[in-house]
Amino acid sequence: MTDLLKSSLTRRSVLQAAAVGAVGISPALRAAVYAQGSDAPEKKEVKIGFIPLTDCASVVMASVLGIDKKYGVTIIPSKEASWAGVRDKLVNGELDFAHVLYGLIYGVHLGTAGPKKDMAVLMTLNNNGQAITLSKKLADKGAVDGPGLAKLMASEKREYTFAQTFPTGTHAMWLYYWLAANGINPMSDAKVITVPPPQMVANMRIGNMDGFCVGEPWGHRAIMDGIGITAVTTQDIWKDHPEKVLGTTAEFTQKYPNTARAVTAAILEAGQWIDASLANKNKMAETIAGKAYVNTSVDAINQRIMGRYQNGMGKTWDDPNYMKFFNDGAVNFPYLSDGMWFLTQHKRWGLMKEHPDYLAVAKQINRIDIYKQAASAAKVNVPKDVMRTSKLIDGTVWDGKDPKKYADSFKVHA
Repeated sequence: MTDLLKSSLTRRSVLQAAAVGAVGISPALRAAVYAQGSDAPEKKEVKIGFIPLTDCASVVMASVLGIDKKYGVTIIPSKEASWAGVRDKLVNGELDFAHVLYGLIYGVHLGTAGPKKDMAVLMTLNNNGQAITLSKKLADKGAVDGPGLAKLMASEKREYTFAQTFPTGTHAMWLYYWLAANGINPMSDAKVITVPPPQMVANMRIGNMDGFCVGEPWGHRAIMDGIGITAVTTQDIWKDHPEKVLGTTAEFTQKYPNTARAVTAAILEAGQWIDASLANKNKMAETIAGKAYVNTSVDAINQRIMGRYQNGMGKTWDDPNYMKFFNDGAVNFPYLSDGMWFLTQHKRWGLMKEHPDYLAVAKQINRIDIYKQAASAAKVNVPKDVMRTSKLIDGTVWDGKDPKKYADSFKVHA
């Protein structure tokens, strides 16, 4: 056996032991009910696509820590190059599941993000932890926040280019919402392009964009590399906003319901492990920084995962609303109102011409039934209500009660 193999095996066993210690449940006991008999997963090995981002962590750690085995499945994480690639592989069955943008799943289900196919959201993987970065060149001219950017764009007329990661995805919606809250119409006052997350920093370095919205660690990386500043975090746009989800096709959940439940339970428990301690967060950062996953330095990941923020211009702060993977299950429940919110924004920005049946679509996609089974298996609390109320950066309140009225209420729209 090579030294490399020995060390990786030792590392895996150490991490597995740490996981059992943190969660405090014997794998043998946990697996007894759910990995045998009629409840056994129909598919023992599953391929889960992910993009190199900090919020792929619970998918990766479920595999690395061996939590997947406790539920009778083996997760094979598959590193993907772009969200469009993730979409295509999910649709054609090359991937069984994916760490994926909330709005991408909704876009595919409705046919507004490429091929139309019935999709499923099994759980929310994380809240918070994305950011909007503006170039150092803009910051030097006073554009360090929303009002500063609006002022510069009004006084220094030219084409301003901003990047998001997928047309119906979360980053596009955070970027559009923030620009609009500052009186900038993303559809008419700026040029918006799509760039895969790991390519954001390189593109800003060569001057291809004035700003971008992306998941960590790429916002912090831009600061470390001295090319950008954090103008706003997404948790300041919407505290505890939904972000990535565990997505699959409706067809997969019909064919392999036990597998869907087992995988959801394993990733739920991995999120619980990450949030359990600072030591676990550090172990996670060390693991996902590796070449097989995010491929960056550990310090690009571990600062913001602890809530230690800096904006690239000398300001530092401790953010209580940093990226969370569990938060006693509050993160992971697939609230119907969360899915519906993305639809209201898709309508606002002209990605849909007509109002959909917001609630009916969310009920089709967000598989609360499977989530509840998985939460029961992982002994995780489930919220009582399928809706939640949130106040966003512009003062508007979203509660899912009148989505049509909400979607039509914005002064700045397509």
